[in-house]
Amino acid sequence: MRPSSHLLAPGFLARSLDEFKRFAKIVYTQESLRTATTPYHLLDFTKPDTITMCKPMSDADIGGFSKVALDQMPASATEPAHMRFHGNISIDLPSNRPQIQRTGYAAWRNRDRGPTIFGKSLWDVDPYIYLALRVKSDGRKYLVNVQTESIEYTDIHQHRLYAQRPGEWETLLIDWSDFVRTNYGQVVEPQNEMMTQKVRTLGIGLTDRVPGPFDLCISSMWATNQVEDGDTHKEQG
Repeated sequence: MRPSSHLLAPGFLARSLDEFKRFAKIVYTQESLRTATTPYHLLDFTKPDTITMCKPMSDADIGGFSKVALDQMPASATEPAHMRFHGNISIDLPSNRPQIQRTGYAAWRNRDRGPTIFGKSLWDVDPYIYLALRVKSDGRKYLVNVQTESIEYTDIHQHRLYAQRPGEWETLLIDWSDFVRTNYGQVVEPQNEMMTQKVRTLGIGLTDRVPGPFDLCISSMWATNQVEDGDTHKEQG
């Protein structure tokens, strides 16, 4: 019996090796038996290939006029390498599509990751308290979006990204338990606990419907139990 071609693909083998290394490290350090002390990197935009894993979205997908772009920015003397999420929000409605009654949003998320030898690629962040983000914000009202292997496939867990120092790099911490379950932008009940053992995608959106430019820089996103340093801010739920 021959293995299927996708099992021999370089991406499949690389993902499987990375996952094996992670499992081996957990066993070796016995982190499964105590509080995890090392961060679990989820999306690292200091690596240029990470941006290729991400999908930009906006109301232009349904005929609207908002603009969105994801650009990889190299490291400089004052900034780390990062992804720039930017564009322009428009609330104009398409004249040729009367069924569209609401526009004015832009977002991005990572694409579903390919399988590994261990099965579907999902992040298990259950051993961690916080989602950490290293960002430089323009101060607009962004939402952090998390999708899991929920019973309702369209469920998204959301939390505001409260920048403390717009225009400057800072690390923001969000407690995983503070995310709110939504579906198509509406808070839904019951507020079931997020399946942090099976996180499928991470992303950030802008849905305040305020026309004009936006610009958010993201260097990395990771799971952690540590308050990192002096410019780290724990967000309130």
